[in-house]
Amino acid sequence: MTAPLLSVSDASISYGKVEAVRSVSLDVGRNEIVTIVGANGAGKTTLLNAIMGILPQNGRIRFDGVDIAGMEIEDRVAAGLSLVPEHRELFGTMSVEDNLQLGAFRNAKAAAQSFERVYALFPRLKERRQQLAGTLSGGEQQMLAMGRALMGEPRLLMLDEPSLGLAPLIVADIFKTVGELRAAGVSVLLVEQNAKAALQIADRAYVMELGSFILDGPANAVAADPRVIASYLGFQNEATASAR
Repeated sequence: MTAPLLSVSDASISYGKVEAVRSVSLDVGRNEIVTIVGANGAGKTTLLNAIMGILPQNGRIRFDGVDIAGMEIEDRVAAGLSLVPEHRELFGTMSVEDNLQLGAFRNAKAAAQSFERVYALFPRLKERRQQLAGTLSGGEQQMLAMGRALMGEPRLLMLDEPSLGLAPLIVADIFKTVGELRAAGVSVLLVEQNAKAALQIADRAYVMELGSFILDGPANAVAADPRVIASYLGFQNEATASAR
């Protein structure tokens, strides 16, 4: 069996005396989309930040067989790990192209090729390459945040709530692109409150509640679990029906 690209073992993360994530373990394989679904405040973002090195954690994190627990953020990026944060964190007074250029700071020589790849994935960014990032629509800003992360040619892309605040058609476009990334050889770890959309695109899934995983397995099996239907999918279906 091929070793996973990312392996997290018994990770615990605290804010002071408050333990936000408790002894969680997960794997992400090569060319695989793995999603973590759960309510707001479950600990999903905290876990991604710890994997990226933004937050300290207890436990073991291995990337491509190498223990990266003590590695600096920039070294994790150089190793092929990238995070698109929940609030995108773009430089609003800089152009689309300049924001993308920042994503290639570790690989300036390959920037031209990376631009081509990103513009092929997101043609709208090419059309708006001289436009200020702060004037883009929400969907375009999400594309830019993903494009900036992809400029570093990651092997694993972590996405934190990419559908947040976006219209359903834009969400469909974003998730279609995630599928294209897997086909191009990029593994994806996706954190989402939109469980229905996430489970439709993922290979495997973890369900997180109050800092712990309560369920994991193939995405279709998780989506069929009565607890997931009642807590996530059922609620979304009711909300959709009431909006009609």
